[in-house]
Parts: sequence; structure tokens; C-alpha cells
Amino acid sequence: MSIIYKYTNEPKIAYFSMEIGLRDEIPTFSGGLGILAGDTVKSATDLDLPFVAVTLICRKGYFKQRISKDGVQTEEEVQWDPAVLMKQTGVHVSVTIEGREVVLQSWVYIVESPRGGTIPVIYMDANLPENSPEDRILTDKLYGGDDTYRIKQEVILGIGGVRMLRKLGLHIKKYHMNEGHAAFLTLELLHEYKKDIESVWDESRIWDMKSVKNLCVFTTHTPVAAGHDKFSYELYSKVFGDYFPIATLKELAGEKDLNMTLLGFNLSKFVNGVAKKHGEVSQNMFPGYEIKSITNGVHVFTWTCESMKKVFDKYLPGWANEPETFVRAGVIPDDELWAAHSAAKKKLIDYVNTTTSSKMKADVLTIGFARRATAYKRADLLFSELDKLEKIGAGKIQIIYAGKAHPKDEVGKELIRTIVGYKKKLKGKIEIAFLEGYNMEIALDLVSGSDIWLNTPLRPLEASGTSGMKAAVNGVMNFSVLDGWWIEGHIEGFTGWSIGPAPTEVEPNKNMNKIDADDLYDKLENVVIPAYYNDRANWIRMMQNAIGKNANYFNTHRMMRMYVTEAYIR
Repeated sequence: MSIIYKYTNEPKIAYFSMEIGLRDEIPTFSGGLGILAGDTVKSATDLDLPFVAVTLICRKGYFKQRISKDGVQTEEEVQWDPAVLMKQTGVHVSVTIEGREVVLQSWVYIVESPRGGTIPVIYMDANLPENSPEDRILTDKLYGGDDTYRIKQEVILGIGGVRMLRKLGLHIKKYHMNEGHAAFLTLELLHEYKKDIESVWDESRIWDMKSVKNLCVFTTHTPVAAGHDKFSYELYSKVFGDYFPIATLKELAGEKDLNMTLLGFNLSKFVNGVAKKHGEVSQNMFPGYEIKSITNGVHVFTWTCESMKKVFDKYLPGWANEPETFVRAGVIPDDELWAAHSAAKKKLIDYVNTTTSSKMKADVLTIGFARRATAYKRADLLFSELDKLEKIGAGKIQIIYAGKAHPKDEVGKELIRTIVGYKKKLKGKIEIAFLEGYNMEIALDLVSGSDIWLNTPLRPLEASGTSGMKAAVNGVMNFSVLDGWWIEGHIEGFTGWSIGPAPTEVEPNKNMNKIDADDLYDKLENVVIPAYYNDRANWIRMMQNAIGKNANYFNTHRMMRMYVTEAYIR
């Protein structure tokens, strides 16, 4: 209890997220959502905000990725020991699942800022001898199992998390739900703020929804329908029993299915998307709700490579805690900026050549592409016309891919196999590598060592796209479809380049592949490649612009200040 006691002195903002990515040694994250959550906590620590985070322990992580020489992804369980980096709080709470009492313990990891601030991250854990074998594994796998496993995990996160904070003695002034996974916390709060009315004809009147709404903030992260958790009410009844009446729940979460996003929307005073465009798209998906937008960012100190940190320290002192200092990136001498980038590129190329069969060269234009392997990301758009790509890029470009497909996403797995297949078809003409075991360390090498960062999602399905922001911090220009954050960060030929037409869609148009591919090829051949090889001075100027115009704004310090003023103190 003593490890948490120092945090009970003032009311906190409680940030709930199914996954939080703080470091590779704590593998409780799968990708962008978790990394954003980790960056959020780090910036809250740097800014000394009254903050606490809640997540699941995920004892077996997401998975360790292996990729065969034929591009077949296989998954291995992650083995890690929470006791190496965390301490137990010594506090237990319980939730009722399928009529059984499931006892929960918690671990705490203290995030420390170089400025002296600290924030506790609470990890919920069901692996206790008091529980049945089927309940002990409920906090083992991130996004594992079926709907039944998932809804039970969300009970532990939302309901168990609120009970744990309460028992730890933490007073919470705002509950911030990072996606719908934690939305059951609203039901626990409704129980806490239940009106003292012994007999009313309308049961819904006993729930003090206004008080709960005033406590809650909800951030939605995806315009992809499958990304919004839905459960049948039959499953809800089986798992929850009589915890909360279905009739009232249907008014809050949808008549047909229990929609976790709707539940969060209906019981939150402030709801936001994660880019201006995403707010607009979300408004179209959920008409009738007021959905604001706070564009995501990245924690700049975490996502800046060592060689670039040294340059920033020399010319932009204080940059890590005041990213707005990046606006002065033009003061960095061209030769020192290029030398810092070249060091990062050499590190990346050496890693690629050591771990794969590639023979990449440091003087060849290197394209980086790393994100979740799923259909709408269109990782194979670059290969739409192999003959054209070969004609444009033979001897002039090399391409590095990384990213995991969800174990049940066969389309995503096939995408990886396809790209590895292109590697063989273009062998000796264009070097291609697909790195296995994508993690934070590999991600940093990629976003700093690539020359350009490629992003080709199907508009408007990219909610934000934080990997491109990480690239910009390192002076790497984005070459991207105008979606997510890039709509706000893009200045053509100044901070990077666009792919395809202006962003007008609020729903996906699957007929865009050829249009986007044609524009990609045209700019690659006539703009990007010539600029890299023939106009180094302007290339470096664009690197400075990426830092000065993009990293200056798209960081989690700015993002958290916006959450404070727009969501937390309302």
C-alpha cells in the first residue's frame, strides 16, 4: 500500500486503456493504441499532471512474431515476469463473472520523468490461487480468445479497475476511457452515484447519469466498424447476471447489441476523435453525438534517435520538455543534421543486413513502412504494377517493412506473405526486407533511419497514424495518403508529399487503388527520387521543415495540454 500512498494526496485523472506500451520489457501492448497510451502517460509525467493509469497485466503479452522465409507469420507466447519491473500493491478486489467471485490483485509500475515527476500505472491481474483455472487466465493474453474472453477482460478492466482505485485510496476527478474497452467503468460509477429512491415506477430514474457523465471522457480511435467492440445481450446476461438491468443498458449501449462505444459516448461529457478528419468521420458514423477532435501526438524524447538527440541538445536546448522549440530547427547546420540522419540510417541498414538476407546500402533512398498488417493499410499498394515499380526504382530505392497481423487476421497474414513474395520477384533489382518481431526498438530504428516514411491507408480509415509523427521528429519526411494527422501536417514539397487526391471522403471508396498508385508512382519517379539524388540542400531543408512544422505540434505534450483545457477541467 505504501507505494501508492504518496499519490492519494490530491484528486487524479484516471486513464483507462486495454493496452499501454511503455517499454518492450513490459509487453502489454499490440501497436499504435498502446504506444499512444504509453506516450500519453509519459507526457503526463513530464508535465506533472495529477494522473494515474489502469490497464491489464497481460502475462503472456500479445505475441512474439516469427516470419518464415516464405513470409508465413507464426505466433509465440511471450514470457515475462512482472516482478522484475513492478511491485504488487497488496490490495485485492473482486468482480462477479458468471456468478463466480473473481479476485483481482494489482501491480504498479512507476513512470519517472527526468524532471522529477512520477505517475503510477496500475496493472490488473486475475492470476490468483483463489480463482478457478479458467478465471486465472483472464489477464493472460491481450486481444486473445473469443467474445466471452474479451467481455470478461473488459469487466476486469472497467469494473475491477474502478474498484481497485477506490480501495487504493485514490480519489478520481475524471475517468478517461481510451477506446471502448473500458466503458463498463461507467456502469460501476452509476452504481456509486445511484439515487437514494426506494420505490419508483421507472427503474431508469434511479441512475444518476448526469453525475457520471460529468466524470467521464471518451476517446474513440478507429473509423473501422470492426474496431468497435459489440457483445450480444445474451452473452452480457450470462457474464453479468443481475449487475445492471438490460432495459436501461439498451438505452445506453444500443437496442440490438451492447456497443461499448455507444455506452462510452452516452455516459461521457466530452467525446473526441484523434485527428480533425477523424472527428468528422466519427460524427458521420455516430450521428446525433457531439464529437470533438484532439489530434494525437508522440512523446518526442522516446521517439528521437540518439544521434538526433545530440544535435537537438546542442542547438535546441530544452526540446524534450518544450517541443515547441522545434520551430527553430532551421538553426541546425545542414551538415550536422545530415550526419545525424546518416548515423541513424547506418544503424538501421546494419540491423537489416544482419537479421535478414538483404544487401542494402546506406547511399540508396530507403523507404520505411511499418504498421499493423491489415487490409485497409494497403501495404501492397506500392507493388500495384511491378514492372512500373521496377522501371522507376531499380537501383534507386530500397524498402523496409515491419508489422504484425492479428493471429486471426488471415487477410493480414496473407499481406505479409505477398510482400515477402515481391521481395523474391524483385531480387537483384530492388532490395526489400520484412523485419520480424516488430517492437519499440525496431520502430525507433525504422522511423529515424528511413529516408522517407510511406503510408498508404484507404481513406478515411486512418484515424491518426502516429508512426509518421515519430518519423518527423527525426527529420524523416512523410510520403502519405491525405488521411488522419497528415491532412493537418502536410505542406506539399515542404514537409513531405501527398499521395492521391484531396481528402473529401467520410466513407471509404474502394475504387481508389489505381488512382492512388498512379500518383504514388508519378511522384516517386519525378519528384522524390530526383530530390534525394540531385538536390541534397533542398532535401535537408525539408528535413528541417518536418521537424520545425510537424514535430513542433504533433507531440503528446501539446496533446495533453489540450486534454487538460478541453476535457479534464470542463
